[in-house]
Amino acid sequence: MIKIDLSARAALVTGGTSGIGLATAERLLDAGAAVAICGRNPERLAQAEAHLRERHPQARLIAAQCNVLDEGDVTALVERIRGEFGRLDMLVNNAGQGRVSTFADTTDDAWREELELKYFSVIRTTRACLPMLRDAARETGDAAIVCVNSLLALQPEPHMVATSSARAGVQNLVRSMAGEFAPDGVRVNAILIGLVESGQWRRRYAAAQEAGDSKTWSEWTGELARKKQIQLQRLGKPEEAAAAIFFLASPQSSYTTGSHIDVSGGLARHV
Repeated sequence: MIKIDLSARAALVTGGTSGIGLATAERLLDAGAAVAICGRNPERLAQAEAHLRERHPQARLIAAQCNVLDEGDVTALVERIRGEFGRLDMLVNNAGQGRVSTFADTTDDAWREELELKYFSVIRTTRACLPMLRDAARETGDAAIVCVNSLLALQPEPHMVATSSARAGVQNLVRSMAGEFAPDGVRVNAILIGLVESGQWRRRYAAAQEAGDSKTWSEWTGELARKKQIQLQRLGKPEEAAAAIFFLASPQSSYTTGSHIDVSGGLARHV
């Protein structure tokens, strides 16, 4: 593996307390970057910080409680990053889970909540971080924003109609921001994930076991993958999504903007 040195760079990973966000923070710390993570749950935040500091005792690390939909929280976090790191080169927008609902059973309030979460978790953090990202790009020639999006953006599911619609809008936003920020040297890309191992799937597996299912985790997820027609016949791992994020956030992808990487194991049906 080629060793990438990011010791002169700093990153913010939202939703960084578990899953893809935590795996991304680990990958960036492995490369020497200063990393800030944030999340809403103080217990999960403390656990994530302890995990990262155990692996990287000398890490330049910020772990901050922050609701990315709260402008005051976001502003305070960005100012803390400015004060402690003095710079920001990479922003990973990773907040927000999916909502299971059909068109018929999605209320107006549910639509508003879903659209606000998917859009403003990107808009508010990007707006607050953009001045430092532009400064970093002027210094080094490259800064990057990576949005963790879903394959639903291009391949909607009828049981996730609100999330699918919002994800498509975010993908359009990625392209729009890429064009607007390109003259400043700030690249904007996304990854489109399929089914990735997470606490949500672990909870569903636990419920299946309580209902009498005797399958192992590997057997259960393999059956799920086959039902979903995932070509690799398994769920993705957070580290696999993090590898794609790392590529897009780092100078390895310095000539890539307005694009996306499919991390779905072959679930995509479009060409």
